[in-house]
Amino acid sequence: METVTIALLLLLAVVVSGLLARLLPLPVPRPLFQIGFGAAIGLVADLRVSLDPEIFFVLFLPPLLFLDGWRIPREELAKDRIIIVELALGLVVVTVVGMGFFIHWMIPAMPLAVAFALAAIVSPTDPIAVSAIAQRVPIPKRMLHILEGESLLNDASGLVCFRFAVAAALTGSFSLSDAVLSFVWVAVGGLATGALLTFAVTRAKDWISDRVGEDTGSQILISLLIPFGSYLLAEELGCSGILAAVAAGLAMSFAETSGRAMAVTRVRRSSVWDTIQYTANGIIFVLLGEQLPAILARARESADVTGNGDPWWLVLYVVAITLGLAALRFAWVWLSLGLTLLRRRDRRTSPNGRIVAAMSVSGVRGAVTLAGVLTLPLTLNDGTPFPARDLAILLAMGVIILSLVAASFALPLLLRGLQLPPEPSRQAEEDRARVAAAEAAIAEIGRFLQSRAEEGRETDLHVAAASGIIDFYRQRIDRLSGEGEAGDLGLRAERIEREMRLAALKAERVELFRRVRKRELGSETARKLVRELDLLETRYAG
Repeated sequence: METVTIALLLLLAVVVSGLLARLLPLPVPRPLFQIGFGAAIGLVADLRVSLDPEIFFVLFLPPLLFLDGWRIPREELAKDRIIIVELALGLVVVTVVGMGFFIHWMIPAMPLAVAFALAAIVSPTDPIAVSAIAQRVPIPKRMLHILEGESLLNDASGLVCFRFAVAAALTGSFSLSDAVLSFVWVAVGGLATGALLTFAVTRAKDWISDRVGEDTGSQILISLLIPFGSYLLAEELGCSGILAAVAAGLAMSFAETSGRAMAVTRVRRSSVWDTIQYTANGIIFVLLGEQLPAILARARESADVTGNGDPWWLVLYVVAITLGLAALRFAWVWLSLGLTLLRRRDRRTSPNGRIVAAMSVSGVRGAVTLAGVLTLPLTLNDGTPFPARDLAILLAMGVIILSLVAASFALPLLLRGLQLPPEPSRQAEEDRARVAAAEAAIAEIGRFLQSRAEEGRETDLHVAAASGIIDFYRQRIDRLSGEGEAGDLGLRAERIEREMRLAALKAERVELFRRVRKRELGSETARKLVRELDLLETRYAG
């Protein structure tokens, strides 16, 4: 009963904090407000959440990462794949090595292996935090896609480094060859597990739906179970469950181009996933704040570990680590963008400093860092306490909060008035798709009338309704071509018109998905157009 009460209180805290964040005239993003609200709960309420990191990982990360992988434009990932891999893999390794030695130099009482573990767990940026910041700060689309792609992929490299650093602290030994082989297995196995499981489930689901019909509730539940199944199966195989969830989302976006799901299923499923995203994001940040008072209560003991009895030294350490992470990120992004310009033989000799600074500040830490650092073991293999465990947790928590604050307030200043290269217009692509879909709908109306004529069921109402619908689509084609005038539909043909509209909308959708499969239409544009059709079909079918 206590667990249920805590869960309901957390949901209430998400609702209240979201309302207050919108009502109060403060320039504070919702995640920071939720952290503060959670901290207030931890101080004044008799509420103590025992945060089991394993449960935290399984409960929150798979669905959120799955959704990010599902909705991120695949074309943008492919276009910037080199810089994303450089950030997700190269920057993580550089951060672990550079920050590991820096932390050990700054805090000699923290063993080198523990310093590497702390550096590894603060190296991955967090897709949940990046998305939350993007809701308040107008980040340019291409920059946002790079940040999202990086944060989706760098969790595996950071967690593998963290795992080996902890193992080195426990055993006192480290093998580079084992680490490399383990990383390959963890990454490749995780990606393959998520993708294969998703394709297998969607194929089985479509096969069953073709024979017994589609049930909207079941379809939504299946989409909810896929990320958890991918995560748990990958972890059971010793692979990265996080990458499996990401790969499952990417595979889901490919599977959806078949257009097999009903319109009402897509509309309701989208609403369910939007609610899950909002709720899970809110609970993560509220929980982070709720844990803060208990962690700060151990600040004195953590300060004693460093050899400096004053807890204010911990603030200095957090600032130094955050600045060190930002400096390494700035240098790496500068180098990576410079190499990109060189490969493209661009006339510019160096990247724009403000863009590099914005990319550096955008490296926000979040749920992965919090859950990962809490998995530090309590004792070593010989039973002695794990060295500097509470100190590492406190420093990681401080980095999360400070990186959120820095991104929330520095990004608007860095991006204000920044002249970026214009994004390529998608309007021509969208217009071509709308015209092609309208032509497919007109052809379907012709086939519909022909079939009714062959059956001897064609009436004047059929012809009148068809004429009105065709005029509607002709108006779209003419409008996009700069010609024509809209027609008016009669009330007497409403029922027949609705039947024809449903057939025409389905034909539009088939054409859009065909263009996506042929790579003639981008997934982001297709998602927008298909949602419009789904909403119209839901209206006429209701």
